[in-house]
Amino acid sequence: MRGMMMDRPLKVSDILTYAEDMHPGTEIISSTVEGGIHRETYAQMAERARKLARALLALGLDNGDRIATLAWNGYRHMELYYAVPGIGAICHTMNPRLSAEQMIYITNHAQDKAMFLDLTFVPLVEKLAPQFPDMAYVIMTDAAHMPQTSLSNVHCYEDLLAAQSDDFDWPEFDETTAAGLCYTSGTTGNPKGVLYSHRSQVLHGLMAGISLQNALRVGKRLLPVVPLFHANAWGMAHAAPLTGTSLVMPGPHLDGASVFDLMDAEGVFCAAGVPTVWLGLMAEIKKRGRIPKGFAEVIVGGSAAPSSMIQGFEDLGVSVCHAWGMTEMSPVGTLGILTPEMETLPAAEKIALKSTQGRRAFLVDLKIVDEAGNRLPHDGIATGELFVRGPFIMSGYYNNAAASADAIDAEGWFGTGDVASISPEGFLNITDRAKDLIKSGGEWISSIDVENMAMGHPDIANCAVIAVPHPKWDERPVLIAVAARENPDIAGIRAHLEARLAKWQLPDDIIFVDDLPLTATGKVSKLTLRQAYADHILPDEG
Repeated sequence: MRGMMMDRPLKVSDILTYAEDMHPGTEIISSTVEGGIHRETYAQMAERARKLARALLALGLDNGDRIATLAWNGYRHMELYYAVPGIGAICHTMNPRLSAEQMIYITNHAQDKAMFLDLTFVPLVEKLAPQFPDMAYVIMTDAAHMPQTSLSNVHCYEDLLAAQSDDFDWPEFDETTAAGLCYTSGTTGNPKGVLYSHRSQVLHGLMAGISLQNALRVGKRLLPVVPLFHANAWGMAHAAPLTGTSLVMPGPHLDGASVFDLMDAEGVFCAAGVPTVWLGLMAEIKKRGRIPKGFAEVIVGGSAAPSSMIQGFEDLGVSVCHAWGMTEMSPVGTLGILTPEMETLPAAEKIALKSTQGRRAFLVDLKIVDEAGNRLPHDGIATGELFVRGPFIMSGYYNNAAASADAIDAEGWFGTGDVASISPEGFLNITDRAKDLIKSGGEWISSIDVENMAMGHPDIANCAVIAVPHPKWDERPVLIAVAARENPDIAGIRAHLEARLAKWQLPDDIIFVDDLPLTATGKVSKLTLRQAYADHILPDEG
C-alpha cells in the first residue's frame, strides 16, 4: 500500500525560492576578480538567477545541455549553480587547476554547449578553445571590464542579464533529472564524470544543514574556501541558502593573508577547506598573534588533517570538524561532530576522536570488507576496504561503463579505495588510501600515521610519506618534508618519531624540499612524489 502524500519532485530551484522567501536579506559577500567586495542578498540572487535562466534559454540552451563553469567562488558562480539546473540543464563545474590535456578531455567527454568563465581564465581558454567542442562563451564580468578576446561566440555576463526580465517560473521536471556534473581529478587515467541529480543535491544539502547546524544557521557567516568547482563546495552552496547562512566568498584570493583579512573584516564564524589552506592560515595567525574576529569553527576535509593542526586550532579556541567524503558522494560522507558528553572528555581523548574522520552522515551507510569481500566488524580493530551507499552516492560514472563496473560491488555499494576501521561508536578511521599503503617485509605501514607523527614536530611545516622500492623489504617509507625553520633538527625529528612509532614503521630517509606538489584539488600529490623518487637510493643501500 502506497502512502497518500503529494508526489512533488525535489528540485534545486526550490532551495533558492525558499531562501528568497525566508531569508531575503541574508548576504552573499564576494571578493571579486575585478577587485573590491560585492554584496548581494538571497533575494537579489534569486532575481538575477531568473534573469540568467531566461538568458540561457535565449542562447539556445535547454534541458539536458551541459553548461561548463570555469570560475572562482563568487556571487555569479552561485547564480549559475541555480539558474543552470533550474532550466533542466546540467551545471558542469570545471577545475582550472587540471592540466590542459585533462581539460580538453573533459569538455569533449561532457560535450559542453557553453562555458561561463571568470576573467582570470580568459587567456587559458583562448589557448584551449580550438580543441574544445563548438560552444558559446560567457565572460563573467560587466561591460567595463570586458576584455579583448580571440574567442568567438562570446558574450558579457552582465549584458546578458540586463537584457532579460526576472519574470520567470522555474519549470517542473522529474527529480531524477541530472543537475550537476563534476569530474574527478584523474590522478590515474582520464578524469571520470559524476552526474548528480536534483534529488541527490537537495537531499545532500538537507543533510549538511542538519549535520552542521551550529555553523549553518541564521546569523552565521560561512567562508567556503573549498571551491565551487570541487564537489559542490562540500554542499555549502545548497546548505547555506536552505539554512539562511551568509556566505563569504574568497574569489581567487586563497593565500593565508588574504583569507585572514577577509574573515577578519566580515566576521566569519566558520570556514571550510583542505589542510593545505589551513596551514597557510595558521602561519598568518602565528604572524599576527591572534585569530580573525568571530572565527570559532573550521571544517577540514579533502585529505587527512594532522592531529597537530587540530590541536593547534583547538588551543586557539577554534572548534575543528574533521570531515571526509568524495566527489562520488556529493561529497560529504562523515563528520567529526562530537556529542556533548564527548566534548567533556580529557583533551587528549577529544583530539584523538577529532583526528578520526568522524561518524557517518544521515543517509550514508558504511561497510568495510576483507580481500574476499566479506564484511568485517565495526569493532575499531578490524581494517578493510571502505564501501559506501546512499541516495546521494553515485551508481556509476557518466558515460564510462568500464569504470562504473569496477567501482560498484555486487551489492550495489561504491568502493572508495580507502582502507579503514570503524569503532563501535561509529567513528571512521581511515588508515590510508589503498594505493598509498606501504608494504614492508609483509607488514603494512600507514603513510597517514607516520605523517601525523611527523607533523607533531615543530620543525616540520608540511610533509608526505611515500614508499620507495627496497631489495629486501619490497618497500620502505621515506619522509618528504617542508621545514618550518632554517636548519631543521633532523636528529630531533628522528628521536620524535622513534618515541612514537615501531622501529619497522620509521622512515628510512628524511628529505627536505622547498614545497610539496599539489593535486588539482589542493591535496599533496603522492603520485608525483613516487614518480620523482622512484629511483631514490636509501641510506642503508648506498
